[in-house]
Amino acid sequence: MTDTVRIVEVGPRDGLQNESLTVSPAARIGFVEKLLAAGLTTIEVGSFVSPKWVPQMAGTDVVVKSLGIRDGVGFPVLVPNEKGFDAALEAGAREIAIFASASEAFSQKNINCSIADSIDRFRPVAERALANGIRVRGYVSCVLGCPYQGAVPVGDVVAVARALHELGSYEVSLGDTIGVGAPTKARDLVRAVSGAVPVERIAAHFHDTYGQALANLLAVIQEDVRVIDAAAGGLGGCPYAKGASGNVATEAVVYMLDGMGMRTGIDLGKLLDAVTFIAAELGHVSLSNVYRAMRT
Repeated sequence: MTDTVRIVEVGPRDGLQNESLTVSPAARIGFVEKLLAAGLTTIEVGSFVSPKWVPQMAGTDVVVKSLGIRDGVGFPVLVPNEKGFDAALEAGAREIAIFASASEAFSQKNINCSIADSIDRFRPVAERALANGIRVRGYVSCVLGCPYQGAVPVGDVVAVARALHELGSYEVSLGDTIGVGAPTKARDLVRAVSGAVPVERIAAHFHDTYGQALANLLAVIQEDVRVIDAAAGGLGGCPYAKGASGNVATEAVVYMLDGMGMRTGIDLGKLLDAVTFIAAELGHVSLSNVYRAMRT
């Protein structure tokens, strides 16, 4: 496997959607531009969900239209259903993300339907996206634990990952939504899922609630995973999971990978500039260890 790791920056969507302060579309665009300047090439820029439920993502159409289409760069947006897809299509999005939980309890609490129904809901979305030349990325949440049901059987994760892959997702991101995983469990999970989804199409999306995210990422990198989701400044969490802290900080991932001699194409200094920018917009200093060590 290659020693190059692609980092998918999720701060502008997964990060900001769980902040109490709503950041303007103009500031979100500025944040994305700074992330681009740092060398990131896949940046999740928003979601087309009802502003009633996620007001932080209002104006995603403005963000998508302003950023436009750029060579070698992907700007995925999360869509929950066909209505969301219609809005993404109208805004000119060229990549969407769809999602399903591996936990039946979480699916019911989060989107008020069963896992099977959620997959069925996304079937026409994926079909229409692919017919329009729009790339589809899949997310599986609660892969290492659920706030409502506790442990999640590995077989359930494999089934959902397979389903999203079969819908046409070019990549399936495995999300430890509440950050309860440990390295051996993360490793074993990837080994199991890679029997249904090629490992080169698996991404890791680990939250750092218990400080285990980097250890878990190292474990799956050793299993040949080469795509990592992260959020600049460790922004975000899960609005439906009590106590879930933010995503692993992009700068922490870059620092670790740089130390391992692995290539990301990301300039750490410019990435920290992006963290400084968004922290100022939010009115609080980043709690990321790497940021604090290098900028405070």
